Amino acid sequence: MATLLVLIIARLPSRCPHLSFRQRSYKLAPRVSMASSSSSSPSDPSMETVAPHAAVTMERKLNPDLQEQLPKPYLARALAAVDPSHPQGTQGRDARGMSVLQQHAAFFDRNGDGVIHPWETFQGLRAIGCGYPVSFAGAILINLFLSYPTQPGCMPSPLFSINVKNIHKGKHGSDSEAYDTEGRFDPSKFDAIFSKYGRTQPNALTKDELNSMLKANRNMYDFIGWIISAGEWMLLYSVAKDKQGLLQRETVRGVFDGSLFERLEERKKSA
Repeated sequence: MATLLVLIIARLPSRCPHLSFRQRSYKLAPRVSMASSSSSSPSDPSMETVAPHAAVTMERKLNPDLQEQLPKPYLARALAAVDPSHPQGTQGRDARGMSVLQQHAAFFDRNGDGVIHPWETFQGLRAIGCGYPVSFAGAILINLFLSYPTQPGCMPSPLFSINVKNIHKGKHGSDSEAYDTEGRFDPSKFDAIFSKYGRTQPNALTKDELNSMLKANRNMYDFIGWIISAGEWMLLYSVAKDKQGLLQRETVRGVFDGSLFERLEERKKSA
């Protein structure tokens, strides 16, 4: 009986496609390949970096060609601060096995023992051209904020020393995020500093543009992060701006791996 019923339904005319087994067909969705997805055309909405109803995305633009200028810009580098002009980092620089953030901090470890005391911070600030009042205040504030988070245990240091090994634990909020939470250097975040805020010149920041970046990077209620970020960048601007009052891209890159500090020290010695 069941066989007869199947035969009758199969012979129904094509005007009843919902009852006819012959008229039904199934098509599988095409398989998405990694090759096709990676070569999306510029008109692909999923690749857009500007949203029409979010004006801030138009004001703070990203560099859509960064991957063509630098291999794997999304990959945070542990040993080198890289950009399209320096794909291997600072030429001739020995990382000594330290992360980029550790290299930045190690300049202030004047005796190379892995610990930065307040008087070493003072000496380092003086070496890069800061005056006595700024160096004195900076030594107190920097070691005050960074000492306890970088200690190997739960006990604070009576001398307010900073441990270079644990400097990643002192990373604060409301920053550019060019350092990740482990102290690696993120090329895409570094590039965004200039693509978003370098409007006068694409590879430099004016003081006003620097202030715009600081305000834009603020995390809500992160008052300590606001103050520290402003202090760091304004100190950098005061000692490293060029004659036109611009903070150049190469100058900023150099501060991340500490190579700028070494250049400023050599310049001061030769002056």
